Amino acid sequence: MRVAVLGTGTVGRTLAGRLAGLGHETRVGTRDVEASLARTTESWDGSGTFAQWHANTPDVPIATFADAASGAEVVFNATAGDGSLEALGSAGDLDGVVIADVSNPLDHSQGFPPLLSVCNDDSLAERIQRAHPGARVVKTLNTVTAAVMVRPADVADGDHTMFVAGDDGAAKATVRSLLEAFGWRHVIDLGGIRGARAMEMYLPLWLQLMGARESPMFNVKVVA
Repeated sequence: MRVAVLGTGTVGRTLAGRLAGLGHETRVGTRDVEASLARTTESWDGSGTFAQWHANTPDVPIATFADAASGAEVVFNATAGDGSLEALGSAGDLDGVVIADVSNPLDHSQGFPPLLSVCNDDSLAERIQRAHPGARVVKTLNTVTAAVMVRPADVADGDHTMFVAGDDGAAKATVRSLLEAFGWRHVIDLGGIRGARAMEMYLPLWLQLMGARESPMFNVKVVA
């Protein structure tokens, strides 16, 4: 499968590396290729600067948002939530493309913990769907840290829950197949794209749990 991952931060790197390792033709998209490679900020996950990560992951080319998304069957939106609409708007024609939105609408303007810039009666995923009516948006993976996204077995041997929400059943099936390839065994479909509201509003609780546990390596399990 041809996959584009938009975003060069920890989440984008983690997703791209894992997807490429699973045999998918994977490209990373960024606003400015040269600027991303010149950036000296090191990622908190230990992968170094983006240039260092890229040198260690030579099978994943870097391109502009539009070039990365061109011809992709699935586009992972791993950009920061406050820049997601602009990034996807720069990605070219996304009609028919599955957009797996893993972003969160976090507002850091008042310090930590961040607030939600969108909540209650809307979600970032819904805004993405409205901006790209021909695309097929599926919200997923935004409720766990990057490492757990792609290797759920690192927490409780994978015995915990992931969610999906979206209006297109075939798109959700495509995303579910990728989740299962990552190792997710328990995936709950929350229905249409409006289900993304609940997934995004979980983030304040996730942040509090991370602080209480002093680690992002956790998740929830739905039991009955």
